Amino acid sequence: MDILENSSTSKHLGIIERFDKWRSDFISDKQFVYILAFCVGFLASVAAYVLHTMIREIEALLTSGFKITNVNWLYLLYPVIGIWLTSLFIKYVVRDSISHGITRVLYALATNKSKIKGHNTWSSIVASAITIGFGGSVGTEAPIVLTGSAIGSNLGKLFKLEDRTLMLLVGCGGAAAVSGIFKAPIAGLVFTLEILMVDLTMASLLPILIATVTATCFSYLFTGTSPMYAFHVDYEWQLNRIPATILFGVFCGFLSLYFIRVMTWCENCFGKLSKYPYTKLLVGALMLSSLIFLFPSLYGEGYNCLRVFIEGKTIEEWQTVMRGSLFSGHSQLLVLYVGLVMMTKVFATSATNGSGGCGGTFAPTLFIGGFAGFFFSRIWNMQLIGLYVPEKNFALYGMAALMSGVMHAPLTGIFLIAELTGGYQLFIPLLIVSISSYLTINLFEHHSIYAMRLARQGKLLTHHTDRSVLTLMTMDKMLDRSYTPVHPDMDMGKLIQVISGSYTDYVPVLNDSGVLVGEIDIVKIRHVLFRTELYHRFIVSQLMTPPLATLGVNDPMKDVMKVFEKTGAIALPVVDVNNCLVGYISRVKLFDNYRKLVADYSTE
Repeated sequence: MDILENSSTSKHLGIIERFDKWRSDFISDKQFVYILAFCVGFLASVAAYVLHTMIREIEALLTSGFKITNVNWLYLLYPVIGIWLTSLFIKYVVRDSISHGITRVLYALATNKSKIKGHNTWSSIVASAITIGFGGSVGTEAPIVLTGSAIGSNLGKLFKLEDRTLMLLVGCGGAAAVSGIFKAPIAGLVFTLEILMVDLTMASLLPILIATVTATCFSYLFTGTSPMYAFHVDYEWQLNRIPATILFGVFCGFLSLYFIRVMTWCENCFGKLSKYPYTKLLVGALMLSSLIFLFPSLYGEGYNCLRVFIEGKTIEEWQTVMRGSLFSGHSQLLVLYVGLVMMTKVFATSATNGSGGCGGTFAPTLFIGGFAGFFFSRIWNMQLIGLYVPEKNFALYGMAALMSGVMHAPLTGIFLIAELTGGYQLFIPLLIVSISSYLTINLFEHHSIYAMRLARQGKLLTHHTDRSVLTLMTMDKMLDRSYTPVHPDMDMGKLIQVISGSYTDYVPVLNDSGVLVGEIDIVKIRHVLFRTELYHRFIVSQLMTPPLATLGVNDPMKDVMKVFEKTGAIALPVVDVNNCLVGYISRVKLFDNYRKLVADYSTE
């Protein structure tokens, strides 16, 4: 069996090598990247269509018999089953973590040379379809972004493309995923700039555009050319609505802060239960099912509930959002219901992912934003505070504002909402509300919900070239492990023998446990090196000096650079948490690698 498998693999590699040789003869590298970008766009749109079809079929199968006016007790059961099935699938089939899809893409870009595991091209689709189809209160966007990025990464790995091209294909996959889901090519392009933080140079702009347009066109082919929401501007924006728009943007900024802080707190709580997987599953699933039972709007992605506010005009139309809940038929409780759903959505999303489900926070962000827009504008109009503000318009403003606040992506929110509805007439208020929200949240959180985890570890790739290059440099690749250690009790004669046979300028002094206790500075002992009469009079502990500084194995490269600049050292030791020596970093090697990466990073 092994012989057959090895033979099959060899044939496969042989075909790839022959194709690559033919390609290099007839197709330039730039043209080949364009072809791969087209393939990534097509495959990402197919992945998005397959995922949404699976979710739609599962939801239809489970909820087709529900009565719209009665409480449905199965809401208590379905989410539990869905999360349990997802957990089994991840544990026994995938056998790897697939949560935090966009964060995983950012991590791959920053620390793993844009290499994403092959199973991510399909595993997130299956897991999120089960989770969301059974009622998980999360979104499909993050799983599809991970899927699209994994497709780009693995195509690049298949043809052994260089790291920079691999990063570009990952960006193409993420952009194509957003474009394919929402039929929004410009939003997909801006998504790579703001959230994935891939620099859009002239060399990278065209491949990403090819991927986004391809994904959008195939999505038109699969699902039709109409936008996601049938929005019509009944009330044009007026200058005297600026105060309300700015105030709403600030409100959304604080709501974004609430979303991020609660999400982080819930993640930490579920993280403490990681040693007890069944307890974590039970707590999260019961929490989710209870919330969905009380507020059926929390079931699944929630885009149909948003449609009520975006396309509806009267109280009769708006109150359909309360169908199947205890609030159904009580129109006077509509604002209370919307407010409660707006505040509890983050708990439902956290419970879904925390207990073992698979999904993203992209859709929940849009969901909360839409509900916040209706909530704010409805209260404003009920209190007759100044000029009337249209609820449907403010629902759209809220979607853009929450994306701007939670994801730190104002341009993505603006273009996404404009393309989602065809409502380009609302560009100015979308700009105002997004900027207001972003400026408000930026006072408290400097990173998006996706980037904050990596930023705390110093592993976040940004548009700052110097910081990005330092992020791409890894401690492991800088380490020199070819040192020859000596013991503190070794006499000077044996030390001279070690020095004469060493190829490095640093001689570490280690105790029996491998702990670094000092260094031998050859320059400082040169006056006694050739005095043989002293060889048995001194021992290493009398000749060693403490190192100028020590580095930790997890120190970010920007801190390593600062230590070298401060000490002026030629080489510095790297130690683990127990102060045991791991290796040395040479100043020359560090700065050579830095200059090379800067040159590669700046090349178009």
